[in-house]
Amino acid sequence: MRTLFYGSPALAVPFLELLARRSEVAAVLTGPDAPAGRGLRVRPSPVKARALELGLSVLQPERPGAAAASLAALKPDLAVAVAYGRLLPPELLAVPALGSLNVHFSLLPKYRGAAPVQWSLVRGETRTGVTVFWIEAGLDTGPVFLQRGLEVGPDEDAGSLFARQTALGLEALGEALDEAAAGRIRREPQAGEPSLAPRLRKEDGRLSLARPARELHNLVRGLRLWPTAYLELAAPAPRHLRVLQTALRDAHGAATGGTPGSIVRVERGGGILVQCSDCSSLWLLTVQPEGKKPVAAADFLNGLRLGAGDLLPWT
Repeated sequence: MRTLFYGSPALAVPFLELLARRSEVAAVLTGPDAPAGRGLRVRPSPVKARALELGLSVLQPERPGAAAASLAALKPDLAVAVAYGRLLPPELLAVPALGSLNVHFSLLPKYRGAAPVQWSLVRGETRTGVTVFWIEAGLDTGPVFLQRGLEVGPDEDAGSLFARQTALGLEALGEALDEAAAGRIRREPQAGEPSLAPRLRKEDGRLSLARPARELHNLVRGLRLWPTAYLELAAPAPRHLRVLQTALRDAHGAATGGTPGSIVRVERGGGILVQCSDCSSLWLLTVQPEGKKPVAAADFLNGLRLGAGDLLPWT
C-alpha cells in the first residue's frame, strides 16, 4: 500500500514510524521550518527531522492545497494525518484513492478540536479513547473507521494520558491499516452529542480559589504540559505561581466554609490544604514560583511567612 503522512509535532513521530514499517510512504507533508527554543533558531518540525532520517520525501507548502498536484502524481492509496495542525482542503482530500484517515485522541464526536486530551481532563471525564476516522471538510466530523476506549484515573494528568493514548492510537492505526489493506473499509457516522476542545490559551490556566476544589484539580492535571495552571498572587509583589500538582486526598470535611484561599492545614516539606468554594478544599502539593525551580508548596509558604489560618494572597 502506498501512503502519505501529514503531521508536524513530536507526538506524530511514532505514527510516522509505524506507517513507514507497514507501508510504502510516498511522501510526508509537514509544517514549514519555524523558530524554536531559547535562541529562536529556525528548525524543522520533529516529523520532518525523522522523515529525513528515514529517507522519505518531505513537502512543506505554506498552503496544504498547493501540494495536491505533486501528491496526486504519486498515486497514493491512503493518507494518514496525526496532529498536522491544518485543515485539509478538498483538493488534497481527493488525492488518495481510499481517502484520508486521522488519529484523534478522543471518542468522537466528543472533544472535536485541537486539545481533546486536555479538555477531557479539565471536564473530569472518567473515560476517553482514540478514534480513527475519515477526514472530510468539517472539523473532526468525518465517519468513523474504528474506536478504542480507555479509563481515566482520578489523578491522571495530561502527560500520562497522552502517553497511554499514543500507545492505544498506534494499536488502532495498525489495525486500521490491516483492515484497509484487506479491503474491509468501514465508514460509520459519528454517534452522540458533539463537544468542542478548542486550542488552549495561557489565560485558560488561571486558577480561582472561589471555584470548587474538584474543578481546580481537574484544571491542574489537564493543563500540566501547557499552559500550566497558575495562581495570581498579590503579595509581597504581583506574580504568577504555577501550580504543578494538586490532590483531593483527606480534603473532604476539612474545609469549614471559610474564605476561599484560607490555609486550612500545612504539611511540613509537603503540601498545603486551602479552602475553595462549596465547602471544599484542595491540597496544593508542588508549585513553581516565577523564574525558579518547582518546590513543595509548604516550603514556598514558609517564604511568605504564612501558616494555617492565614489567607493565601491570591487575586
